[in-house]
Amino acid sequence: MFAIGKTIVSEEILQKEFVCNLSACKGACCVDGDAGAPLEEDEALILKEIFPKIKPFLRKEAIATIEEQGTHVIGEDGGLETPLLNGAECAYVIFDGKTALCGIEQAYNQGIISWKKPVSCHLYPVRIQQYSEFAAVNYHQWHICSDACSLGKELQVPIYQFVKEALIRKFGLDWYQELELVAEEWKKQGNG
Repeated sequence: MFAIGKTIVSEEILQKEFVCNLSACKGACCVDGDAGAPLEEDEALILKEIFPKIKPFLRKEAIATIEEQGTHVIGEDGGLETPLLNGAECAYVIFDGKTALCGIEQAYNQGIISWKKPVSCHLYPVRIQQYSEFAAVNYHQWHICSDACSLGKELQVPIYQFVKEALIRKFGLDWYQELELVAEEWKKQGNG
């Protein structure tokens, strides 16, 4: 673990390698699990505001679920999250054949909205745990991502590089540049 600003960062994001392999996993992270994607308070407001614009991208049953439960829900842990359809997949999931994609991100890719998707989704496999004085930045290992770990290893892409855009979105460019300096020093010391 090391500190950057008001964050405590796990060395695993420097050590482990990861590149999403959508052709292998079919977007399982959006359909497996027992909770929706974690949301920040401002993201819950954004979802409510953009819902009419992303609605045309969503499935009928997902729209019904969102209209019934809301654009976000309070999870078992008391945090905000995306609603689930049938207690399984994220309500914002759409399918391209058998592959799960994000309906929010599809609207973003087509220029309909300017918000890509929840930062927790964008950061995955990095998870942020907020505490009163700092945020913990950790690698979340999930068996469904074993193909992403294999591809990352093959391509030699450490997690922090794979989620660069998302880390900058969350913490800023200065924070990320400091992380790169830590990674360089870490490598010089014979790690990785």
